[in-house]
Amino acid sequence: MENNVLKARRRKRLVGIVLVVLIAVLTGFLYFRGRGGSDAGDGQNVAYVTSVATLTGQYSSNGVFNRYAGTVESQETKSFNKRDDADIQEIFVETGDEVKVGTPLFSYDNTKYEEDLAKGEIELERQKNELDSIKTTIAQLEKEKKSAASADKANYTVQIQEQQLNLKQQEYDIQSKELELDKIRDNIAHATVTSDMEGVVKSINKDSGSQSYYEGYGGDETENGFIVIMKTGDFRVKGTMNEQNIYDISEGQPVIVHSRLDDQTWKGTVTTVDRENTVQNQNMYGEGSGSSNYPFYVELESSEGLLMGQHVYMEMDYGQGEKREDGLWLDEYMIDMTDSDAPFVWADNGKGKLEKRKVLLGTYDEEMMQYKINGGLSTEDSIAFPDESLKEGMKCMDESMRTDESFEGGMEGMEGMEGMEPMEGMESMEGMEGMESMEGMEDMEPMEDMENMEETEGEEGQY
Repeated sequence: MENNVLKARRRKRLVGIVLVVLIAVLTGFLYFRGRGGSDAGDGQNVAYVTSVATLTGQYSSNGVFNRYAGTVESQETKSFNKRDDADIQEIFVETGDEVKVGTPLFSYDNTKYEEDLAKGEIELERQKNELDSIKTTIAQLEKEKKSAASADKANYTVQIQEQQLNLKQQEYDIQSKELELDKIRDNIAHATVTSDMEGVVKSINKDSGSQSYYEGYGGDETENGFIVIMKTGDFRVKGTMNEQNIYDISEGQPVIVHSRLDDQTWKGTVTTVDRENTVQNQNMYGEGSGSSNYPFYVELESSEGLLMGQHVYMEMDYGQGEKREDGLWLDEYMIDMTDSDAPFVWADNGKGKLEKRKVLLGTYDEEMMQYKINGGLSTEDSIAFPDESLKEGMKCMDESMRTDESFEGGMEGMEGMEGMEPMEGMESMEGMEGMESMEGMEDMEPMEDMENMEETEGEEGQY
């Protein structure tokens, strides 16, 4: 019984300690919250500003653009595949050679075809002789059937039908053999494969491990055809992107193509992004890069000055290649245009206070959605994004000092606590049976000294 009483008293004492801690935390929170409102300002008393120098920087972070390796190629390529049933006798071209319609590419060794043709012709002759024999047999049976007794006619009929089936099968075999021989004759006649388009030999893949002429360090993947010809004429650029930026490029995007040799550039548009077929790039040692790469294709506005197989690099065109008037250009969304005759920005007045700053607008760049600022603002100023909550005289704070919005939102939800009576509703804790689960805390060393506290009947209400 005495143990139960001690446990109950300890439980109440522990509840009291918890309440004291809660009161202290809440008091500290309200104190610092009050200070924050007066010193730093809450979200409604502070205007967060960003330097104009930062806002008017490059169009990508730190002025760095992703660049992609590319190779100039023809708008059309054609693969000339070799037959699996014949050996190559001679290859007449080398990678990089220019070819015309009718230029010999390679030839087959006809020895096997000639042997097969000789054997096939003998077999065909035998089949034709056998066909004549079947026809003779059928004619003989029909003749004998006419003079045979009625009881034997049925037997002759069956024999004739069997021979007629043999005749049809033999005719089919002869037809198949003739087609086979025609194909062999055609292979012999076309033992030399010629180009049917004007272009440049892009690759000769003598085996699965061969590289194309235009490969090498950072080159494209090996083509599947035995000999691949790129058609001369209009060029396109085949680029390669890594799996990490596969979704940074899409059809229709403008592109700037840069020469690796000089400052010459070309413009184009992404026409195809192939996310289905991967390209395994190889390094200068012939080893794979270990990550997946995907091809995309750029159609050029003009290919003047480019060479077939030339290596280039590309970057998406965000306007960085355009030459505009010198001066300060500001995104239009940072300018309050409520009154089109008196545009202004919300700026730090230099003393940490917010003010309306009239600006003189110049040329408007529709593509970049920016105004040239002819007066009222410099790169040394800082401005805030215009919204209805801004008022002149508000304290300015750099955008980098903004706190986590989720934290601010949670703090705003505490405003309803201002009208709460001190620890209102805490009386219900006196009889909380759930605190029994804390009995295990009796043996905690920090609590041992508390058991010597004098207990009076009034202690229970002190907390």
